[in-house]
Amino acid sequence: MSATYDVMLRGAAVFTPAGLLDADLAVSGERIAALLPRGAGAAAEEIPATGLAVLPGVVDTQVHFREPGLEHKEDLESGSRAAVLGGVTAVFEMPNTRPPTDTAEALADKLARAKGRMWCDHAFFVGATAENADGLGTLERLPGCAGVKLFMGASTGTLLVPDDATLERVLVSGQRRVAIHAEDEPRMQARRDLRVAGDPASHAVWRDDDSALIATRRAVALARRHGRPIHILHVSTPQELAFLAEHRDVATCEVTPQHLTLAGEEAYPCLGTLAQMNPPIRSAAHRDGLWHWLGQGVVDVVGSDHAPHTLEEKARPYPDSPSGMPGVQTLLPLLLHHHLEGRLSLARLVDLTSAGPQRVYGIAGKGRIAVGFDADLSVVDLGGSFTVTEAWLASRCGWSPFTGMTLKGRVVGTFVRGARVMWEGELMGPPRGRPVRFIDTLEAA
Repeated sequence: MSATYDVMLRGAAVFTPAGLLDADLAVSGERIAALLPRGAGAAAEEIPATGLAVLPGVVDTQVHFREPGLEHKEDLESGSRAAVLGGVTAVFEMPNTRPPTDTAEALADKLARAKGRMWCDHAFFVGATAENADGLGTLERLPGCAGVKLFMGASTGTLLVPDDATLERVLVSGQRRVAIHAEDEPRMQARRDLRVAGDPASHAVWRDDDSALIATRRAVALARRHGRPIHILHVSTPQELAFLAEHRDVATCEVTPQHLTLAGEEAYPCLGTLAQMNPPIRSAAHRDGLWHWLGQGVVDVVGSDHAPHTLEEKARPYPDSPSGMPGVQTLLPLLLHHHLEGRLSLARLVDLTSAGPQRVYGIAGKGRIAVGFDADLSVVDLGGSFTVTEAWLASRCGWSPFTGMTLKGRVVGTFVRGARVMWEGELMGPPRGRPVRFIDTLEAA
């Protein structure tokens, strides 16, 4: 008698560790149960997927969902809704909320807010501060914690760690990989007069290449001194990637779809302050350099750095305008487009969005399509296309720098632990996201 499963995806090409496989994919409970010959087996729910590709669920390891304290820009429900509409099955959310996530109580509050409201699985970073630096080894092991996030620049209040003495205290407290925003605060403070009122293009002059490279060099030197792994977020310069290529034992790194897609020469005249983010959108030469080093295998992860602000806030004249742009919903669509334009292989896309996040952060049970793993699936149409419209966007901020772009490829469906939560642009509820588990902090049964 044929085996009976809960869900069967029929007719798709399934991306396994061996590459694309013509197989039917069976799910039982929350996990992948079998990869079967076409037509084999039976399931309670059979989903036709002929002509589609099934990828391991995309993990966006850098989002700012703004809750608590800034819910007028975004909240955990709206941000995670945008995520699953874009094929993202799990997110790691950043600590610079109000109040910041820098205590066990603040982390517990976010987890409680997420329960029953977030559409995708989730984990939350704890922000490093001078006040909590010596206790981070305990905080990083709490359930639902993605690890420690450290701002060397571009933050305010207690989450800013601009000095090496405090940075060293952070690195000696704990063992998990520390995620770092690497811009050198002293250099940027010294260059503030280079900002030109009303000219967001001067953002990249003020926060120049050396601001990023100096901070990255400082972080790597201290990481090596203390034997602590680090992860450099949203790298924006080829020089940083060339440097990081020499330090792969202690440092992994991320780039964003924005830095891979936009070039300052076009973005600032067209988008104005909507193109303003930290670190900045730089030149076409910088963008091309990032692609070069991505092709050399140096980049581990692509994360969206989803950081929404309202259009009213972004309309303030530079430099009073806030930095950041939404991106969780467009992460996978942009990478599909780049793949279909020949800039990266499908295998590399999967590595950057699922296997890479799993490897860097030690995610338990996710990151590949294999029997026994969570049935987190991003279903795509590689032969399709679509245009980014405001009507499609789910972020509370209501805009994207990519609105109006026609992209090759199309996200069709999203499965989170075996449940179909989005199909053809329609949400299928209720929200069922749960905290992500990590190999280094698994709890005893």
